[in-house]
Amino acid sequence: MEDEDKDKDEDSKNNKEEKIDIDTIKKIYKAGYSAVKEAASYVKPGVKLLDVAERIEHNIIEQGYNCAFPINLSINEEAAHYTPSFQDEKIFNEKDVIKVDFGIEEFGIMSDCAVTVDLSGDHADLVDASKEAIDAALSIIKSGVEVGKIGQEIENTIKKRNLAPIKNLGGHGLGIHDLHAGPFIPNFNNKDDTKLEEGTIIAIEPFVTNGKSGIVIEGDTCEIYQLEAEAIVRSQNARKIMSAIINRYKNEPFAVRWLANELDSKFGLYSSISEIFRTGALNAYPVLLEQSKGLVAQTEVNVLVGTDSCELLTK
Repeated sequence: MEDEDKDKDEDSKNNKEEKIDIDTIKKIYKAGYSAVKEAASYVKPGVKLLDVAERIEHNIIEQGYNCAFPINLSINEEAAHYTPSFQDEKIFNEKDVIKVDFGIEEFGIMSDCAVTVDLSGDHADLVDASKEAIDAALSIIKSGVEVGKIGQEIENTIKKRNLAPIKNLGGHGLGIHDLHAGPFIPNFNNKDDTKLEEGTIIAIEPFVTNGKSGIVIEGDTCEIYQLEAEAIVRSQNARKIMSAIINRYKNEPFAVRWLANELDSKFGLYSSISEIFRTGALNAYPVLLEQSKGLVAQTEVNVLVGTDSCELLTK
C-alpha cells in the first residue's frame, strides 16, 4: 500500500512537470499581463482600493490560477507593497499616481508585471520615462549581456527627461516558486558584470521618480508577509492563523486580509500576525516610500532571454 501511494505521488509529480512547457509558460504570463491591465481599468477616482483588490484576485482564482502575491496598489510616493488592509476604506483620488503591480501563479510559474495609472493626467513624463526605459532595456537584452549595462540603458533613458531611477529597487529573475530569483537587474549602472543566461526569465521594472533622493525606505505600514519557517506560538488565535498560513500560503506571499475568515475580530487577526512575526516565522514586506516624498511611476514586464534577443512574455 505504501508503495502504491508513492507511485501515485510520483505520477502526479510527473504529470505536473509535463505541463510546464514553453506554451504553458507563455499562457501563464499572458494571463498575468491581462490581469494587470484589467485591474488598472478598475482604478478610478472614488473607488475603494479594497474593491479593486478583491475583484481582481477573485477573478484570477475563478480562472483557475493562484495569486503569485497580493495585488500592490501603491499611490504617489509609495513605490511598492501597498495592498489594502482588512476592511480598508481608502479610495483613489483624482490626483493620484497609482502603481498596479500583480502576478499570477500556476505550477510554480509566476508572472510579475506592473503598469502606472496617472489619474491626474499631469505626470505623463514619469509614466512615459518608465515605459521608454523598458524599451531601451529590451533592445539590448540577450544571452551574455551584463546586467549593469542593462541598468545603464535604463538610467540613461530616465535621465533624458530630467528624472531619476530608484536605485535600490530593480528587476529580477523569476524561478519556480521564487518570485525574486537571481539575477538582480539594476535600474542604474551598478557595475555588476553578471551575464544573462539563455532561457532565463526575468522581470524588468524601472521605477522612476521626480524626487530628489532616488531611494526608497520602509514605511510603517505592512500588509504583506511570507512564511519563512514554522514556529510554535502561544495564543489560540495565533495558532489558528499559523495553521492557516502553513496550509494555504506555504510558498507565496500573502495579504493579512486573506486570513480574515479565520477569526471574528480585526484586532485578533492583526495581533496574531504580530505574535507570529515576532517568532521569526514570517518575512515582512512593508510599504516602500520614496525618501524625499517624490512621486513614483513603475512599468514592469517579463521576458525570456534568447541567444540574440529576448521575447516579451507579458503582452
